[in-house]
Amino acid sequence: MNSKHTSRPPRAEESEQQSDEIRSDQPGTGSVGGEPLKESWADAPEGGDDNAADSRSAAIQEELEGEREQLDRAAAEIQALRDRHLRLAAEFDNYRKRTDRERTESWSRAQAQLVEQLLDPLDDLDRVTQLDASSSREEALLEGVQLVRRKLLRVLETAGLETIDAAGQPFDPERHEALMMVPTEVRDEDDTVADVFQKGYSFKGILLRPARVQVKKHG
Repeated sequence: MNSKHTSRPPRAEESEQQSDEIRSDQPGTGSVGGEPLKESWADAPEGGDDNAADSRSAAIQEELEGEREQLDRAAAEIQALRDRHLRLAAEFDNYRKRTDRERTESWSRAQAQLVEQLLDPLDDLDRVTQLDASSSREEALLEGVQLVRRKLLRVLETAGLETIDAAGQPFDPERHEALMMVPTEVRDEDDTVADVFQKGYSFKGILLRPARVQVKKHG
């Protein structure tokens, strides 16, 4: 009697090994034939290029900000130097004007001192011209003195001498010196010069001598 050939059921170990091989060949698993699979595109990090571009842009912006600050500092320093230059120029101009003015005033005062020494002789000539010329001899002398006086006064006036006109003028304490007071009945004549005892002189605005006068006083 021929016995039938029956297949032997697989053993449990062989069935488990085959299941492992089938699972390892399926996509998405960790390996194929024992080799690890590469990462799929879905697992790759997103936005890598954008992050790099943002980093470069931020670095450029920071560099530009630094250069802008340097330009601002340089502009401020230039403005400060320009202001200092203008200030120094103005100070030098004021110094030059002041020294010129002081030199002019010093020269004028030196001239004034020289002219002041001529005032007494000029007064003597004034007294001579007031003499009574009754004789021909005295008349000739008087004319000579008057001529000298006119020439001397003309030279002094050309140099800057000014005679203070006081007779009949309102009394000015800056230019007149009151030696006497005389009463007057006219109200409008109050504090006016009645007579001049000695002429006053100024030289280029500098008072050499006040006019010595007699002043009218009302009441």
